[in-house]
Amino acid sequence: MTRETLTNTALALALLAVPLWAWAADEPFIITMATKVAILALAGVGLNIALGLGGLVSLGHAAFFGIGGYAMGILASHAQTYAPLTEWPLLIEGTKSMPVIWLVAVAFSALAALLIGALSLRTSGVYFIMITLAFGQMLYYFAISWPAYGGEDGLSIYLRNSFPGLNTLDPIQFFALAYALLCAGLWLAARLAASPFGLALNAARQAPARVETVGMVPYRLRLTAFVISGAVTGLAGALFADLNRFVSPSMFSWQTSGEIMVFLILGGTARLFGPVAGAAAFIILEQVLGGLSEYWHVYLGLLLLAVVLYAPGGLIGALAGRERRHD
Repeated sequence: MTRETLTNTALALALLAVPLWAWAADEPFIITMATKVAILALAGVGLNIALGLGGLVSLGHAAFFGIGGYAMGILASHAQTYAPLTEWPLLIEGTKSMPVIWLVAVAFSALAALLIGALSLRTSGVYFIMITLAFGQMLYYFAISWPAYGGEDGLSIYLRNSFPGLNTLDPIQFFALAYALLCAGLWLAARLAASPFGLALNAARQAPARVETVGMVPYRLRLTAFVISGAVTGLAGALFADLNRFVSPSMFSWQTSGEIMVFLILGGTARLFGPVAGAAAFIILEQVLGGLSEYWHVYLGLLLLAVVLYAPGGLIGALAGRERRHD
């Protein structure tokens, strides 16, 4: 077993043990924080598929996070008011079922990623960053000007959505759902990285001209990775909205895209458990430093600077050493 595998296993067990301890000690706030870590880590896993495997520096991933959140908010609000979404040509009603909401969130996020990626991936470098950022901001301002679903004030859902066999209002049971989906996302990311598709994508990131000479098309490889990445991030958005029972345009904002990027930089870009370590570190810093000063982002910036300068592999790199696969 490699040092990185041991580090990853320890992180996974720690993320599971903390809420179990909090459940035994009757500390629901800590369970909620652990759930938030799992959900934000899942969003980071989504971005890591595009950035870590494909080298796609997207500053618009909040677009997919927000689409997932609004998929949950719109479906649940219509189920709450018993008003159908549409009556013609098809009768489409709202739902409080989490599996259905997840499917809708993943489908619409993937579709949005396909459209955004098809246009954005015709550019590269700083142009790709700016176009993805522009798409995210377009959706942000669209959500603000959408009064049917709360506009700038957002949309509240009174009761958390349901999952068969579970009481999702119980913090530990909702954490179990988020943790299971995070594990599924990590498994998918690991399988993608080890698959022929992942190897071709990595090759397209490092030497696109050589990939073209063997008959593969780097554009298609990157677009596929971008769509998968958007779908996983959209699922995280639906879970995040369910955790808070609230959606707002801020889920689309560039600050949200920046925070997801920070998870990867802190934890380690292209490292499987980098998003988990980064999201956990971010939430801990937010709670600890936020209690000391309202300017805690200054300390976070200093930490990011230190990580970039002295630990390019992030927290995972500092704990597990240099990654072997890409040596």
